[in-house]
Amino acid sequence: MLRRSTRLAILAASALGLLIAPVLPEAQALPRSQSALTETSLPVIQVQQSQKPKPEFWRKKVRLQTNERPGTIIIDTNTKYLYYVEGNNRATRYGVGVGRDGFGWSGTVNVGRKAEWPDWRPPASMIARERKKGRILPAHMKGGPDNPLGARALYLYKGGRDTIFRIHGTNQPWTIGQNMSSGCIRMMNEDVKHLYTRAGVGSKVIVIGPNGKGAEKLYSDRGQDLLGTLFGG
Repeated sequence: MLRRSTRLAILAASALGLLIAPVLPEAQALPRSQSALTETSLPVIQVQQSQKPKPEFWRKKVRLQTNERPGTIIIDTNTKYLYYVEGNNRATRYGVGVGRDGFGWSGTVNVGRKAEWPDWRPPASMIARERKKGRILPAHMKGGPDNPLGARALYLYKGGRDTIFRIHGTNQPWTIGQNMSSGCIRMMNEDVKHLYTRAGVGSKVIVIGPNGKGAEKLYSDRGQDLLGTLFGG
């Protein structure tokens, strides 16, 4: 029989390990058979650990000081983080990759519509730009595991009109945390699916440009929410 002091020490060590561990993407948290049940239309792609982004870009619950209402999405293209505001100075933080079409742009928009395994229709400017590099892009590509828009897409509108900017998944998860040559705001497929279930049509989206101007007035990231991570709060 372990002494009471020994049992308490073991419990404390276990709790500490949970506190400091990052929140892993859903595909890692579930066995393969259970993960497959969450997607009936398309197969689940298992990503090797070497293909994951750096740990600092894994999904985490954080303490976030902001005056924005719960349900607001804040994207900082400078730090490569997307925040889903939950209220009570808490948020879920996701790592993102920022493409040429999303980099350098800032403003306030709304989620105009959403799509699962969306089709991809690259804008004419991207087709022309890539053609100069010797790369021919299709005018249309059906949704699926090989589609650059990944598993989900949130289409950003302003004044009722499509801005052509999107928050979307990616089949290249190792690019999260980087500036890319094309695309808008990309997330790991596990993360964009997680966000998709929480952010509805009409959700406010604030995009901060690459120089970070105005970020300090909008929010302050105080680091990982340890209690929220441990107890799911």
